[in-house]
Amino acid sequence: MQLLTIPHLSFPLEDPLLKFLFELMIILGVPLLLNKIKVPHLLGLIIAGALVGPNGFHLLDRDASIVVTGTTGLLYIMFLAGLEIDMSDFKKNKWKSITFSVYTFAAPFALGFAGGYYVLNFPLLTSVLFASLFSSHTLIVYPMVSKLGIAKNPSVNITVGGTMITDVLSLTVLAVVVGMTQGDVNAAFWTRMSASMLAFGLVVLLLFPIAARWFFKQVDDKISQYIFVLVVIYLAALAAELAGVESIIGAFFAGLALNRLIPHGSTLMNRVEFVGNAIFIPFFLISVGMLIDFRAFIESWETLAVAGVMLMASIGGKYLAAIATQKTFRLSKDEGRLIFGMSSASAAATLATVMVGYNVIIGETAAGDPIRLLNDYVLNGSILLILISCTISSFVSMSSAQRIADAEREETASGRSREKERILLALNHPDTVERMVNLGLLLKAETNKDRLYALNVINEDKNESSVKNAEKLLHLAVDAAAGADVTLQPLTRYDNDVVNGINNVVKEQKITDLIIGLQDEKGFSPSFVYNLHYGYLRNNHINVLVYHAAQPISTVKKHTIFIPAHAEREPGFFHALLRIWNIGAHSGATMSFYASETVIGILNRVLKRTPIEAEFHPINSWYEAEKAALELGEDEGLIVLMAKHGMVSFSPQMHSIADFLNLHLHENNYLLIYPFSEMDGDTLEKRSVSNPRDFTEIGKIIGKIFK
Repeated sequence: MQLLTIPHLSFPLEDPLLKFLFELMIILGVPLLLNKIKVPHLLGLIIAGALVGPNGFHLLDRDASIVVTGTTGLLYIMFLAGLEIDMSDFKKNKWKSITFSVYTFAAPFALGFAGGYYVLNFPLLTSVLFASLFSSHTLIVYPMVSKLGIAKNPSVNITVGGTMITDVLSLTVLAVVVGMTQGDVNAAFWTRMSASMLAFGLVVLLLFPIAARWFFKQVDDKISQYIFVLVVIYLAALAAELAGVESIIGAFFAGLALNRLIPHGSTLMNRVEFVGNAIFIPFFLISVGMLIDFRAFIESWETLAVAGVMLMASIGGKYLAAIATQKTFRLSKDEGRLIFGMSSASAAATLATVMVGYNVIIGETAAGDPIRLLNDYVLNGSILLILISCTISSFVSMSSAQRIADAEREETASGRSREKERILLALNHPDTVERMVNLGLLLKAETNKDRLYALNVINEDKNESSVKNAEKLLHLAVDAAAGADVTLQPLTRYDNDVVNGINNVVKEQKITDLIIGLQDEKGFSPSFVYNLHYGYLRNNHINVLVYHAAQPISTVKKHTIFIPAHAEREPGFFHALLRIWNIGAHSGATMSFYASETVIGILNRVLKRTPIEAEFHPINSWYEAEKAALELGEDEGLIVLMAKHGMVSFSPQMHSIADFLNLHLHENNYLLIYPFSEMDGDTLEKRSVSNPRDFTEIGKIIGKIFK
């Protein structure tokens, strides 16, 4: 009886087990090898693909399995670009992105047309299509740039926004040129294209978020949520192809559609990035490398001539566009180089355009050979363009991105000493654990990876069931935070009194923010209200946050925030405001502020420095705020900045807020924030403001406001 069968080892590998193992070894080994010589690993994967592919040593075929996973990787790159773009920054920089897209489309197009028509003597339509090859670009280095923590840098935002526009324009030129060669360009053609593009945009950007919000509210299983994300990517890609554009545009739009539903610090976002960077994107890079045929450049001088024109048009045009963008918007030299680096890589749209043009037959030679819209020299030249442009993109992008990241870290560390934020989750019910952790992930600064705590207080009688319940709660919390790549520290406390136990841990761990969760069906009970006012709020040196989650916070479209009169005069106002701002910045939800004219003036100043989706409504009374709260719709939440008795912003109506929320908003999310009322010997600048990109130099803002 044969117990073990060793697959026959022959090349190219055909056994699925050996093929997949070999590919994984490439993905594992290339970065380890190239890190020692400072070569970006994505370039190494492309070269590795060329060496092991059919045009190299032919160890692997570029078969259906490679194509499928590679296609997914390409879609993944575009999806991540849309998913991680900060929509507030994008809106702020939209005209910059549009300007950049004009530069980066026009400059390479002009050079490419001149090279094709006047140097290579291509026909007019061929020259136009040839020129469009260089106007598009692929954000092949985006995952690596994002890892450095500068995805919100203006240069990155401008480049990502411009990518969508240039790729659409380039692929539109492709559709028009192919249509003209086939005699299909007429009024009906333009009507059909416009209608299909409009329908595609409406379906993906309007209907997909509705479906996704419903799904995330109904399904808590993390695996099902991730599979749903993959389904959305492929559905959007298919919808794009049906609309007459390339699938990469659909993937980018899918990222925009889910942008507000997958917070940047969430567990789901971490899973999406992890799987893409570990599997799909490396397979795409290997599959691109397999297209490279070095022999074509040795055997044909014509190929080298065409490739030379292509490189000058593409790289030269992208460089001119990046310099023009830098000069127009007064960006730093490193930001200009980063724009050039990110936009110089040609892969996805370029390859798609070349393959379509290569397959279009426009006539025959006297010998009966087909005359193609784009010939073999262009096809082989495009492969060399992909290799060299990706090489340049990798080195330029990573060197400039590293310098930008280092500069931002220096800015973060300089200027003043800051107390590190420490957020404590007081856990008591299993059904509130995950949603409290998700709130903590939104509230914290992006740089805070290990100062999130979870506590369960056990009665000192050490009842076995109480101990098991505590272990279960803390295990759930640790797992939820770990999914977002955040280390949550579990704490257990033995005490006869829960409130005393929590307050003692607050002192011992130097907690800055305490989050207490309400059970969905109970809301405020008399005992909880008593413990709140006569227990938790007696600590004057921390923020106390009371959270009621009727649905996942990522599915909340809009938060209504009420800030009482004179709140800006409280010691903890700006610390509490930073927490609110983080929710808006990390979730992408619209933040609708109701406050006095004085506070709105402050908020406008902050908004100019750190944009979020915000709207402001001046009010003069608590009654107006209650009226706005009663008008909350589905998928909307309430945040109220509270005050303890004796504080400047305290209002007698705050005593009845528990009854109001129980009666009217038990089906909505709400968050009550009680700012600290004493400094405990610290200056405000020493409170937790650990990421100036989230809330830039808050101490300087305060100084300007009250100067």
